[in-house]
Amino acid sequence: MTVTARLSSMLEVLDNRHRRRVLSPRRGLDFASNDYLGLAQSPELAESAQHALSRGVPLGSGGSRLLRGNHPEHEALEQFAASFFGAEAALFMGGGFQANQAIFSSLPAAGDLILHDALVHASAFEGMRTGRADTRGFAHNDLADARRVLTQWRTEGGSGQVWVAVESVYSMEGDLAPLVDFATLARDHDAVLVVDEAHATGVFGPQGRGLAHGLDADVLTLHTCGKGLGVAGGLICGPRVMIDTLINRARPFIFATAPSPFNAGLVRAALELLSNDPIWTQQAQDRIAHAHSVAHSAGIAPQALTSQIIPVILGDDASTMAMAARLREQGFDIRGIRPPTVPKGTSRLRISITGNVTKSEISALFETLSRYRKEAA
Repeated sequence: MTVTARLSSMLEVLDNRHRRRVLSPRRGLDFASNDYLGLAQSPELAESAQHALSRGVPLGSGGSRLLRGNHPEHEALEQFAASFFGAEAALFMGGGFQANQAIFSSLPAAGDLILHDALVHASAFEGMRTGRADTRGFAHNDLADARRVLTQWRTEGGSGQVWVAVESVYSMEGDLAPLVDFATLARDHDAVLVVDEAHATGVFGPQGRGLAHGLDADVLTLHTCGKGLGVAGGLICGPRVMIDTLINRARPFIFATAPSPFNAGLVRAALELLSNDPIWTQQAQDRIAHAHSVAHSAGIAPQALTSQIIPVILGDDASTMAMAARLREQGFDIRGIRPPTVPKGTSRLRISITGNVTKSEISALFETLSRYRKEAA
């Protein structure tokens, strides 16, 4: 069988299982993106972009940060981000995926343990796969299971540094990690707590600083810049020695062309907006509270809701994609999520409450979805 035939056969199998991914355009009201504050198309960031261009900030970096790619805009962003997020230092990278790869492949050493929640991002798993540390998962958000797994590792002779990896807001479940409890676990075992704040940055914490802000523990945080902040990139924030180690050892940093200085300037502008005016986070929380209320009233989400991500689990791949398509026909841009992104049998609509929709539009979505589900029952 030729390569073309083999790949075509693979795609046909995905088609038959309703799991083939395709690129589709934006259509209708934004209930699909991660633009939680509505900053991506905001006049405030557009004005910052025009100002950066007028100052002559380059659009491209031209090389890696360790060659000629380093620019004052990168350093200004990192200095501001470290102060904003309450860390000793920060490192700006091309994206959150790349940043997670850097963290987990470079900082934990051979003989260490990465103790991770079962539902951490795929990028964290990629970093662990190429790293040298032992890796063990625990049941999602289950502190008791995390303690059990850690104790078992110690009993088996594990003696290295422990790194506890969690997310503050989980991207497909929409639930929050019990970070105070995990901080206690980290303190009890002299562990480093690594918190992926991708879906919390801009939305949770004082002025959008994230849920890990102010935790009493040895914490390393990741703040992606292409979700709540409306731009692109990833910021790793933590002790300076860890940041310096990443600069010296992280292949995703060393061998990658530096992010655009222009982009770095826009990320700093987004953080300044949050720092100067709490209205951005307050409005996001207001939209979330309204969405939770109408979702419960419509019988869409009987489970507890805690964030801007509202999963509606339909189970079957085909019916999930059909429902998503039907909603898009009515002007609501919602995407279906299927395995392997989520476990088998838990295909779902992932409803994202963005900064690009109004309360009345949120109400209309849940009223329409409720009616469609009743018709399908």
